[in-house]
Amino acid sequence: MAQLVAIDLPGGQAFVNALRSVWLRGDAVLPIDQRLPAPARQRLIDALQPTRIVDASGEHTVDGREVLDGDALVMPTSGSTGTPKGVVHTMAALEASAHAGNQRLGITADDHWLACLPLAHIGGFTVITKAFVAGTGLTVLPGFDAAEVTRLARSDVTAVSLVPTALARIDPALFRVILLGGSRPPAQRPVNCIATYGLTETGSGIAYDGIALDGVELRIAADGEVLVRGPMLMRAYRDGSTTIDTEGWLHTDDIGTIDAQGRLQVQGRRGDMIVTGGENVWPDAVEAVLARSAAVAEVAVAGVDDPEWGQRVVAWVVPRDATNPPRLADLRALVAEELAAFMAPKELVLVDALPRTALGKVQRHALAPPSAR
Repeated sequence: MAQLVAIDLPGGQAFVNALRSVWLRGDAVLPIDQRLPAPARQRLIDALQPTRIVDASGEHTVDGREVLDGDALVMPTSGSTGTPKGVVHTMAALEASAHAGNQRLGITADDHWLACLPLAHIGGFTVITKAFVAGTGLTVLPGFDAAEVTRLARSDVTAVSLVPTALARIDPALFRVILLGGSRPPAQRPVNCIATYGLTETGSGIAYDGIALDGVELRIAADGEVLVRGPMLMRAYRDGSTTIDTEGWLHTDDIGTIDAQGRLQVQGRRGDMIVTGGENVWPDAVEAVLARSAAVAEVAVAGVDDPEWGQRVVAWVVPRDATNPPRLADLRALVAEELAAFMAPKELVLVDALPRTALGKVQRHALAPPSAR
């Protein structure tokens, strides 16, 4: 049986060295998010049970649980409950994901990957595996720093993975290729920015600009759920459970469509759909329209229980100018120009910031209900 080694180090050469050492022994790694406070870090350790921990003081044996031979990564994910889970990937799956992504991007040994997203998230970690598999140069930073990313792009870095908030802080033209994930991509983006779709369970992005990578199969179930099959899928969760059915299809819990050209369009998470007055409203569609308002800097849309409508559509907005915030009537009119009138927000909540994950995804469950403000 292989060991599970928690790497409790910031992004940098020490992390890369520890990763190589663990994998050369045939063991698996568990990246620890350096931003976690001590109680949350301990909950993660208790839940995922590594057998060893590598930190700044060295490597230590702890009371944990081994993994199967061939396992290479246990990636933490909190899911919707906040309880730490671990997605287990084999080395074969990580290599399949890296090969497919590099091939689609045209990565060669002359490229140089930059990892500047959190390594305790699949989108940040798999930059390293892409570099390992392709034999490219690799630079790993402890986090995103616009000035440092710009400096490196002006030297020899050619490829990077970013989230939209980071993209907005650099000159995209400095890179040959940019993978963009984490949250909804901007409506207008440079041609070298590739929007990715994937989950921790899919081993990073499996569709680039909506088109499945080679070796990936996509299918839409009868209820609209996106199903994925391919060699890069997880083996299981750390507790042994799985969302992969007996035919090898991963059930994503995302709802989407595939057009005649084979392009995937994800409408949102199944649980995000708002049912108002018997009509279905996808928050992503409403957010995309509201984001085009000159008065809106950031926006999130969710449903709030309503005695008359079942749920009402509410928009949480960070104004571009706090002294001149958008008006609900104007936002409703904007939505009604492009979408059905029932999709327009019935309430507007002005906020200073939206709750987001480390990769920029809005945490809808953390939006404060209007009555609580």
